[in-house]
Amino acid sequence: MTLRLLTPRLELIAGTIELAQAEIASPASLARLLEAPTPDAWPPPLNDAQSQQVFLDALQKASPADVGWTLWYCLRRDPRALVGVAGFKGPPQNGVAEIGYSMLEAHQRNGYCTEAVRALLAWAFEHSGVHTIIGHTLPALAPSIRVMEKCGFVFGGSGPLEDGVQAVRYEFTFTGNNKKEGLSS
Repeated sequence: MTLRLLTPRLELIAGTIELAQAEIASPASLARLLEAPTPDAWPPPLNDAQSQQVFLDALQKASPADVGWTLWYCLRRDPRALVGVAGFKGPPQNGVAEIGYSMLEAHQRNGYCTEAVRALLAWAFEHSGVHTIIGHTLPALAPSIRVMEKCGFVFGGSGPLEDGVQAVRYEFTFTGNNKKEGLSS
């Protein structure tokens, strides 16, 4: 059974071994499994072949309880199109999970990342023991920072070095009031 989340404009489909293998094989193979047209360009930025292999390896090591804690494919519902990816860098550790996202350039600045991140936050906080979601980005990636800010993340300090550049860390801590404030899209 495939794990899916629906938002007003998107369908998010949790990564599976089959989907990850198809993505590595070709964009057309992935699109066929997702019942979407093959995108003109794939993969989205920062989701290169190395990242795709990391997600496949994580899926192959995952237990059934870990479904959803890796990559999700983001599809626009109408007209149907594969627009990008979002997800987590593994199951939560001590109540904390790390989120990431990337949309194809042709679909950026349409609010899709914000919509996907809000849906994934709501999904993550349905799991007992999860209390914080973090995200790292580079200081020069203002659109990425803006997505996190629009979703309620706050600046949390320095993140890891990424290609010799100090990343920044943003955090979203679940308080119970977040649901009332529209955590999901």
